Amino acid sequence: MQSFCESPVLHDQWYVVAVSRDVADQPIAVRLLGQDFALWRSPEGVLLGAPDRCPHRQAPLSAGTVKDGLLVCRYHGWTFGEGGRCVQIPSAAGLSQMPSQAHLPTVNVVERYGLVWMCPGTPAAEIPEIVEDADPSFRRFNTQIQQWRVSAGRMVDNFMDISHFAFVHDASIGQGVNPDVPRFDVGPLDEWFTGYSYSVEVANPESAQATSGDPEEVTTVQMSTGFRLPFLIRGTMQFRSGVRQVLLLTTAPIDDAVSMFTFALWRNDDADEREVVDFELQIDAEDQRMLELIDGPLPLTPGSLLSVRSDKGSEEWRRQFANLLGVSI
Repeated sequence: MQSFCESPVLHDQWYVVAVSRDVADQPIAVRLLGQDFALWRSPEGVLLGAPDRCPHRQAPLSAGTVKDGLLVCRYHGWTFGEGGRCVQIPSAAGLSQMPSQAHLPTVNVVERYGLVWMCPGTPAAEIPEIVEDADPSFRRFNTQIQQWRVSAGRMVDNFMDISHFAFVHDASIGQGVNPDVPRFDVGPLDEWFTGYSYSVEVANPESAQATSGDPEEVTTVQMSTGFRLPFLIRGTMQFRSGVRQVLLLTTAPIDDAVSMFTFALWRNDDADEREVVDFELQIDAEDQRMLELIDGPLPLTPGSLLSVRSDKGSEEWRRQFANLLGVSI
């Protein structure tokens, strides 16, 4: 099964489609799983989401405006209020009751960790808890949504893998890293994520020292990498300086070949935010350049990929993802 965006089960999952600060006083457009949605805020600042087409003549609602918390279609001025209910049709001012078809079929939208999460269907599970977000000793950093010309499964496969560090990240954390990956076991990390824990020696150039809190050229990091179906990755890093960092990598499929990506990052120190975020963005850009060379979704058919023991983490995600889709691999 090469195409996955039409799978009904994926419409019942949560995806990060925006950063909270990006949904301000006007609607924005979002494309997820091959469908177009509009996001806007009510007068109380509550997020609303609906298919990005007016029920009248299917004009994109994201091209409209928000006035006093009401979404106004740019084409004919149809106006939508709380819960997506149509409250005004200017060309039919004498209507005693709005047609039921005039109301918008809203979708599930929530804000958590400075991110906007959308579920187009009926949520099959909760958004995972990141306990550090409620810990006052940690700060959270958010970054902008990026668009990668990469299928979502290939991104998760990459984020679950450390054997590429010495090659893809040879300009950052991979300088001089031993490419041989020690044995590790894959299993539940907690109630939310499945993955593995390991210790890795990484390059610590000057550009990375704000992140590591370590002035040495090479540093050892205790790490864990875990996934949450369908496309969430959490990485934890414990540096020998005592700094702890938690990284939530979010991938949302625009379609089978293009994805949205962003990350939220928590740290228990006072390192300069710009330096920390810029270094993480450098690492992500290295991944993006590599992955955009690879066409198509990650194969799920039996025998389509050759894996070795260092691929155990990504293979477990691949097995569970195929099971979610009802595909045998």
